[in-house]
Amino acid sequence: MIPSRLDLAGDQVEQLRGGGGRKPDVLCVRAGESVCVVKDAAAGGRLGRRFRGWLVRRELRAYEQLAGHPAVPRAFGRVDDLAFALEYRPGEVMGPRLSGQVPGGFIPELRDAVHEMHARGVVHLDLRHRSNVLAGRDGHPVLIDFASAICFRPGGWGARLVLPLLAWVDRRAVDKWERQLRAASS
Repeated sequence: MIPSRLDLAGDQVEQLRGGGGRKPDVLCVRAGESVCVVKDAAAGGRLGRRFRGWLVRRELRAYEQLAGHPAVPRAFGRVDDLAFALEYRPGEVMGPRLSGQVPGGFIPELRDAVHEMHARGVVHLDLRHRSNVLAGRDGHPVLIDFASAICFRPGGWGARLVLPLLAWVDRRAVDKWERQLRAASS
């Protein structure tokens, strides 16, 4: 389901996170039984519109490159040049308070999800931010907000030479979450 720009102004919309500056609005849009998330970078003046459109295309490319990845919401597509729609995957943001609430296999599954993301040529670069890793309602990790991500063609020279260097940032983030969950349970 891809809502229209008119749907984003309707009463079936809940703001999950307000934008401002360079950050897009993140909206939960309901249409009948369907629910999706829309990242909308339309707020702001005409200045920077082209740049915000480029950011939207760049982030959507990461979601599309990760299509079918079990830890990444499915991209439905573009609403327009400044917004795109995603599958709604509710969950709790990461943090020490989740210690004891996530299954024992959560961190190994998160580590595998990040490894698979890298195998598909995507580095996230912002997994340390607590709102970018969710413990889904089903207990599985959910990776969101690929605004900082860099995509490489799998098997290409960038994926072979640069991605391994950048992947270190994502792996360190998983180590951080493991330490926090372990420390909070001690």
